Amino acid sequence: MKAEVPAEIKATLPEGRWGKVLGMTPVVMTVVATLLAGLSSSEMTKAQYVRALAAQLQSKAGDQWGFFQAKRLRGAIQSGALDTARLTAGDLEPDAAALRRFAAALPDPAPVLAALDTLLSGQLPAPAVAPALAPEIRTALAAIDDASPAADIAAALRDVPAATLDSALHAALAHARAFDDLLRPVIEQGDRLGDAIDASAEARRALGRDFAVLRLRYSSLRYDAEAKLNQSIARLLDLQVRQTNLVAERHQRRSARFFYGMLGAQAAVLVSTFALAARRRSLLWSLAASAGLVAVTFATYVYLFL
Repeated sequence: MKAEVPAEIKATLPEGRWGKVLGMTPVVMTVVATLLAGLSSSEMTKAQYVRALAAQLQSKAGDQWGFFQAKRLRGAIQSGALDTARLTAGDLEPDAAALRRFAAALPDPAPVLAALDTLLSGQLPAPAVAPALAPEIRTALAAIDDASPAADIAAALRDVPAATLDSALHAALAHARAFDDLLRPVIEQGDRLGDAIDASAEARRALGRDFAVLRLRYSSLRYDAEAKLNQSIARLLDLQVRQTNLVAERHQRRSARFFYGMLGAQAAVLVSTFALAARRRSLLWSLAASAGLVAVTFATYVYLFL
């Protein structure tokens, strides 16, 4: 339906194009106010959604920090038990030859012997090289580690593209899974060897002690290495949480600004309505047009630059 200004009102307006603009001010500003109200509500909804997403990411980060602490603790327990055994029993050098002979007598001995060689080496299998972090991510992590002011940390996080951070997190998770896959054969075959020793009364005393020493030493190294991987993942998740909160704050600011713009547009509608009632030819119409122009300009700035 086409909006028409009554003829008696048209007579109160300035002639020419400017008069037409002033005459349409109430209609246009009503539409603008409605649009800005919708944008304000939309931005607030986005802010709430992003806040909920940040809470989920915070839960995941908490899980990774929990894994980190648990594995560090378990590694310390294994190392402490090994130190205690060394102090009380003296030399704990395992009898490698006896262990190999026992393992060779088991069914399908090849994987067991391979795992035993790893245990006897006192080292973990060499993992793949950890994925390199982008310079922007390293800068943001350094800002957090240095306890920089919140504004500096926020500035560093804004320089990190969300896709880059997400890619780094997926790479860290994949690296941790690959490390688990690398250690799994040693753990499974080591458990198989340990169960066989426990089931053998003849070999239980000497070989059981030697295998326990090997398992304590290996487990201590393993838990420390896994804890570092969990720590790396947790730190990246913390960055995602902080970055997501910044996005939520941006949506909240935009919602507030659009609301202010809506108030300006409503002020234009109110003033123009008074102008219609008072039949003021220039002053009130000019105020209405000015208020509407300010509201539209402010809303455009918010939409494009905030």
